[in-house]
Amino acid sequence: MASLNNPLQPYKFMKAQVFRGVNQLSYEEVPVPDLKADEVLVQVKVVGLCQSDIKKIRYPLYEPPRIFGHETAGTIAAIGAEVEHWQVGQRVVVLHHIPCMHCGYCLNDNFSMCEVYRKITTTAGFAPSGGGFAEFVKVPGHIVRQGGLITIPDSITFEQASFVEPTNCCLKAVKKAQVTAGETVLITGAGPIGLMFVMLVKHFGARAIATDLLPSRLEKALQVGAEAAFDPRDPNLVAQIHDLTGGMGVDTTLLAVPSEKAFFQALDCTRRGGKILFFAEFPDEVEIPLNPNVLYRREIDLMGSYSSSYRVQALAADLVFNRRIDVDALVSDRYPLKDLALAVERAVSPTPDTFKILIYPTS
Repeated sequence: MASLNNPLQPYKFMKAQVFRGVNQLSYEEVPVPDLKADEVLVQVKVVGLCQSDIKKIRYPLYEPPRIFGHETAGTIAAIGAEVEHWQVGQRVVVLHHIPCMHCGYCLNDNFSMCEVYRKITTTAGFAPSGGGFAEFVKVPGHIVRQGGLITIPDSITFEQASFVEPTNCCLKAVKKAQVTAGETVLITGAGPIGLMFVMLVKHFGARAIATDLLPSRLEKALQVGAEAAFDPRDPNLVAQIHDLTGGMGVDTTLLAVPSEKAFFQALDCTRRGGKILFFAEFPDEVEIPLNPNVLYRREIDLMGSYSSSYRVQALAADLVFNRRIDVDALVSDRYPLKDLALAVERAVSPTPDTFKILIYPTS
């Protein structure tokens, strides 16, 4: 690697999990990415396993080879000659999405629609795809310059810091739904994302009600702050939620599972004038039949929230770094990078105690 302030210059190769096709992960030795003058190389300490990573691995969405992984925390290992304000050895969160800040979408705060934002450029080699499932990831210049590296406080672990990106995604949805103190929010699904929604809803002074098929996840939802938690198969679900809300229904429902049944339950459980937000991504072939008069007569707002928002980036970091939400409570499984395939299988077929899975590229 040329033109670097780099104590790791002798390291030319690294271990990575390379996506070689659907459900084909190959633990390989690959070259450490070369840096341009405005780029930064980060040694990955922890990377979260996200549902979007799992979909990319299990379905024919992208041409191989690629290296996925984007909930990344690590240490700066090398910097290009033109990089300012960053030094080797600093502990950082890497954000793989940073918008251009000047297109029509950015000027309207629709950052996740920006073409620069949507084109992932952090990479550990091959077509840029996040790069967190490797020992090192390269961060391009525009991300370095535009706030895509966040310093981790000394009091915060790499594990905790890896939650900044998913916290941003959930926080964006909560803000878009305009959840406020005193409201009641139904959260469908109490996996890692649903549980984070529970924490955020409680943080902003609203009441959270969660649903999930697994009793252990219902118990966990209560532990992290839900006022009530129900099995969605319960025939009395709608009646119980109406009892909890004075007969009105919840103010907002956050759909954290891609379930048609969950959507129709949300319609039954959400009050007139309320909101339903789609957070989970449904399969493309799913079509939900809906009588538009349900929305018209009951004035239900339907909305979607995809990915993160630059606007709430600082608040997301504050929530994690100042322990305003308990991200440690979400971690259930830890795997070395070489066992990423096993981690994916665990996520797809969770045990009662499976919540957030973290991956460790280095010892």
